[in-house]
Amino acid sequence: MSKIKNNHLLYQDFDLKSLEQEYSPSSCIDDINVYINQYLTLSQQNLLYAQQQHKVLENLQYGYSKDEVLDLFLPFDSGNVQKKIHVYFHGGYWQELSKNESCFAANNFQQQGFHFAVINYSLAPQATLTEIVEQCRQAIVWLYQHANEYGYDNNEIYLSGSSAGGHLAMMLALTDWSQYLTVKSNIIKGICAVSGIYDLTPIAQTYINKPLQLTSQEIIENSPLLIDLESNHTANIPLPDCKVILAYGDNETNEFKRQTNAMKQRLTKQNIHSSFTEIEGKNHFDVILDLSIPDSWLSQSVLQQMA
Repeated sequence: MSKIKNNHLLYQDFDLKSLEQEYSPSSCIDDINVYINQYLTLSQQNLLYAQQQHKVLENLQYGYSKDEVLDLFLPFDSGNVQKKIHVYFHGGYWQELSKNESCFAANNFQQQGFHFAVINYSLAPQATLTEIVEQCRQAIVWLYQHANEYGYDNNEIYLSGSSAGGHLAMMLALTDWSQYLTVKSNIIKGICAVSGIYDLTPIAQTYINKPLQLTSQEIIENSPLLIDLESNHTANIPLPDCKVILAYGDNETNEFKRQTNAMKQRLTKQNIHSSFTEIEGKNHFDVILDLSIPDSWLSQSVLQQMA
């Protein structure tokens, strides 16, 4: 945990400067905008093609605020509909990006016969992290309730996310859905969490926390690595029924790698199988683009998970 020493705020063995560098994934690359532009360009191409094929439903309202909307991409081949849906949550430290840069993998899933949804959510500081997590839960509730209307099975919901989106995907896998729906078991069948943050404790000590303003209670309740350590309601944790894929790029900071490794160790201790790899030649920002490449390890792993 953190401590004060020689007027420097420390987490584990880091002074503040080193800690902030570890949680600045852009420190490993020259220009983050190169990758943001790739997200946007690929997403625009996918969206345009889906629009031309009349295979996308845009800005479906799943909540009450203007931010609580999603885009739903439909399978291209009506004779090859798998009736399964993959839902993507974008990163950006819960304070940047949107669904508009986040459908870069839609075409890949549509070609395979799957539905694909990208979720928009409110960003900090307009929303707290607790509110963001709750919005994402409501998006899944909405998708569950509207499955028959749009042609997929509500027992076949799979999630992925990058960075902050990886955190959100893991939080949803840890959700007790009986509090939201008349279900007795988990409704998330698989997740792919890439370069995620699973313990918010060090985040609260960096500049990243300025728009988030995390409270101690929020850190406990929204840290996947802490939830089952702090809660007495582990019987309601549905992860044993959820397939898990974990990954990160080889060109990432040690702390991002440590967070994923710690998450994998936690799953192993709970006898939950997870597949994992460090993806060679990738950084924090372009590793998730492998979801758009059919023959990549990440894409193949997710497609096998959904098989």
